[in-house]
Amino acid sequence: MTGELYRKYAEGRARKSPLIRNCVKAFVCGGTICAFGEGLRRGYLALGANKETAGLLVSATLIVLTALFTGFGVFDKLAKHAGGGTLVPITGFANAVASEAIDSKPEGYILGVGAKIFTIAGPVILYGTAAGAVWGLIYWFVIRFR
Repeated sequence: MTGELYRKYAEGRARKSPLIRNCVKAFVCGGTICAFGEGLRRGYLALGANKETAGLLVSATLIVLTALFTGFGVFDKLAKHAGGGTLVPITGFANAVASEAIDSKPEGYILGVGAKIFTIAGPVILYGTAAGAVWGLIYWFVIRFR
């Protein structure tokens, strides 16, 4: 009964989230990040890079820019307004790693940064790899026994 009373209390006190507006902001922000990445890819291709190299350069550029923006506090301000749109996989991952490194720097480079840098990103790596393996097996079975 206590859980039910708390739920009613929380629902009465909670501010309603503007769901449609938040979704639109996330979509526009995520789309803008992806469009920027595509622009980078085309730029690298125009400079003479092959498709594989251009893709690698785009990933590296987005990671470096996200880490810099995180360090200067710009990425957090963007994420506050854009929400889930900033979680485009590569930028969200880079932000998680850079944020943890910045937060744990006062504890030292070995026991702080070195030990805690993947605190947030570690589960993403673990479960992303596991999900990839599971889907790879499913794909293999579907193709094999078609």
